[in-house]
Amino acid sequence: MSTPVKPKRLPNHVYISEGSVDHYTQSTLKGHYSLLPAEIFWRDRQQSLYDAGYVLRPRYWPNWRPSWLGTNLRPTFCEDSIVLMDHQVMDARRRDNNELVAIKKFRKDTQEFNISQYLNSLRGHPENRSVPVLRVFDDPYDPKLALMVMPYLRPCNDPPFLSVGEAIDFVNQTLEGLAFMHRHNIAHRDIAVENIMMDAKSMYPEGHHPVRLHYTPDAIYEVTPLPRTGRTIHYYYIDFGLACHFPAGASHFVVGDVGRDTEVPELSSTVPYDAFKVDIYALGNLYAKEFEEKYNNMQFLVPLIVRMKQRQPSARPTADELLAQWRNIRDSLNKSSFKWRLAPRSEAAIERVINGTVAVAWEGINHLKKYVT
Repeated sequence: MSTPVKPKRLPNHVYISEGSVDHYTQSTLKGHYSLLPAEIFWRDRQQSLYDAGYVLRPRYWPNWRPSWLGTNLRPTFCEDSIVLMDHQVMDARRRDNNELVAIKKFRKDTQEFNISQYLNSLRGHPENRSVPVLRVFDDPYDPKLALMVMPYLRPCNDPPFLSVGEAIDFVNQTLEGLAFMHRHNIAHRDIAVENIMMDAKSMYPEGHHPVRLHYTPDAIYEVTPLPRTGRTIHYYYIDFGLACHFPAGASHFVVGDVGRDTEVPELSSTVPYDAFKVDIYALGNLYAKEFEEKYNNMQFLVPLIVRMKQRQPSARPTADELLAQWRNIRDSLNKSSFKWRLAPRSEAAIERVINGTVAVAWEGINHLKKYVT
């Protein structure tokens, strides 16, 4: 006769005292953890999405009852207490393989919707770095809306970059992607670190929570990612809400004091400017802020950044010219430097030596593991 397996006890921080149970129960019954108005949109579509092959988190199921009621569990560590952060996008899992995806609602009459689908029609090109579209279907209630299914992505700089080679890969992919868009007469017009995301599944083999990114899928335990190095990471441009698709041969000049990067010098709501040159400046500014200004050993980016951030738009090269320059820079680098740890400018000299030594040691251990395992 087998011995019954006792349920695993959760960490102590997940539990509340008996005296707190009533407090949280009353708070819950008063609506403190109820669905937000924007979440109700997705709750109402739960069954339609399920029928289409996508499962929402229990919080969005009909007749949801908070899982912590009647227990001594702290609501914060119950997965169904976690609210949606971006109300335009819902996470879901595919019924057939449990893969995490993102579902975004779009108005069908928007440029964003049309550009996203156009770029996806060019998916076979290796330099296409626009977010893939897996499926599009009509909203079940609003004929003006469509629901677009995409891979689940996380911020491109979370977790932080660790090595020079990781930064080089990011520059490779994002410059290729920009050149590809411009060749197809598309200007993004809102390039910023928030609008470049990554498919990081290989860094999180056990997954992570889609909203509470630094926790396991059950939102209880902190999760430690694997490094980018040695894994395939895909970076994608997202959010084409300000993008323009120009007819062949048409002017690229637009107006609009818009976009996340407010440092682009020519932005104006009245004076026309070249949308392609804005993309160039914004991406160069991103490289400067994320790499060259943060780390001591990214100076090789300076010649590229200087050309991209020329104050006079006409002095900035095209994306294809920059891609050619970048490839020359990259190919001139010693390949052994790709493994070097990114050294923060804020780091003291002794700290830099210690951290560099530790990084080399870990690299040796990881290299040895390849032969032992």
